[in-house]
Amino acid sequence: MNNNIYGIDLGTCNFKVFCKASGKIFSEKNTIAVINKNQIYAYGDDAYAMYEKAPETIHVSFPVSTGVIADYNFLQTMMLDYLETKLKCKTKNAEFLVAVPTDITDVEKRAFFELFYKSKSHPKSVMLCEKPLADAVGLGIDVNEPTGVMVVDMGADTIEISVISLGGLVLSDLMHFGSNRLDESIISHIRREFNLVIGKKTAKSLKEELGCGLPGRKEKMTIVGLDVVSGLPVEREISAEIVYEAIKSNLESICTSIKMILEKTPPELAKDIIHAGIYITGGGSKIMDLDKLFTKITNIKVNTCENPEESAVLGLSMIATDSKYQRLPFTVKSSTLK
Repeated sequence: MNNNIYGIDLGTCNFKVFCKASGKIFSEKNTIAVINKNQIYAYGDDAYAMYEKAPETIHVSFPVSTGVIADYNFLQTMMLDYLETKLKCKTKNAEFLVAVPTDITDVEKRAFFELFYKSKSHPKSVMLCEKPLADAVGLGIDVNEPTGVMVVDMGADTIEISVISLGGLVLSDLMHFGSNRLDESIISHIRREFNLVIGKKTAKSLKEELGCGLPGRKEKMTIVGLDVVSGLPVEREISAEIVYEAIKSNLESICTSIKMILEKTPPELAKDIIHAGIYITGGGSKIMDLDKLFTKITNIKVNTCENPEESAVLGLSMIATDSKYQRLPFTVKSSTLK
């Protein structure tokens, strides 16, 4: 059996890698710092530490945006260097299994495929797997069963709501906004209410520390921003209630999309979903009481998991090693390889 197999989930915020030889899952920020416009200065966690702090000579960017590859060449270089240099992996003649969003074009899926297939490592094979299926397997669900399952994957730039049965997707909706939109809403709300300009990292910290799906949290957090009037840096205490008001409309949009998918779900599958509950995963699902909000809106129980960011790559690890999932991965048609 080939141990040279890698499962890869290229998220907007983080990329996750499963290495079959070690049996471990590795996670790193999906961030690149470029100097002189064409030279990688740093990547991963090191590059993210420079975000919003780098001088003009260093450009920090995210090579995956809204679920698809935005900077193909830098991403390919980063992934190979990460696997070969940081993880000491043998990528030559390796097998890659890559998670891809469902509602993207064939051209965008082909980019995920070619990222590894046309790399210098000359892999033995590259297979793709629809991310909702990988999420479901990683959550411990047997997707091959004739049972309806709803999975809501809340990523940084996208939210994918899917209904799965018999190893396939019955319904799927890809929303082109995710938890990054919540950060932007927090920035806008605090500027509007307090004449205070804050950075995206500060907004993300507020969301993670004080964010809540329902009103009522009492915690507070002290942040530093620039006063719009004086232009000077000032400290200000922000309450959880302020953060809730900032993200409330975004959460309502997510609830509306979940309800729309439920309305389209065939009755027999809807019965299964009511029985098993809705599964939420992805980094955005860690917002406090988000499960209670979805339950309040749908009257269906909501299941959470311990490490929601890793559910897809954990699913890839099981798909790569368990023969009962062998029909889930797919490759692009041979005609596209010409």
